[in-house]
Amino acid sequence: MRADARRNREKVLVAARELFARDGEGVQIEEIANHAGVGIGTVYRHFPTKGALLTEMVRTRFQRFTEIALAAEEIEDPYEAVATLFTESAIAVEGDAGFQLAMMGVEDLEWEGIEQEKAAFAAPASRIIERAVKAGAVRPDMSVDDIPMLMCGITSTMYFGPGGGEWRRHLDLILSGLRPN
Repeated sequence: MRADARRNREKVLVAARELFARDGEGVQIEEIANHAGVGIGTVYRHFPTKGALLTEMVRTRFQRFTEIALAAEEIEDPYEAVATLFTESAIAVEGDAGFQLAMMGVEDLEWEGIEQEKAAFAAPASRIIERAVKAGAVRPDMSVDDIPMLMCGITSTMYFGPGGGEWRRHLDLILSGLRPN
């Protein structure tokens, strides 16, 4: 990809994140193009649909989640590794309304476009959860498959909640609930 095309693509992604955060799910492609300072054709060349744009936004978040999971995997205490995985992942999406909407299923997302990134995240996340279960640091019925629904709850609080970090209280409730009885 040419350098100018790469720059325009990044401008579109930044504009989309900003507009979703400001205006919510009703954002139109034309608004994103205007905000990015590019023509609408430029947006459609990179992202033929709004779903494709959201998919790219989510794909980059999953890349970040993988970095977080790999770093959390290095934490010696199994519970702290789980807590770090959830906390840092939540912080990574705190201001990303596009991701929040996608996680809640409000916007069309082409999940098949991010299978590789999901798998890359699931590998270290699974090891973190398995180690914590084995150590008795979290409930014995916890699995990596629980992460999307728990994160969906957190992201819905971010998007629909009263603001002011209420999601952090919900995260604390989730983390407390993961502890074994």
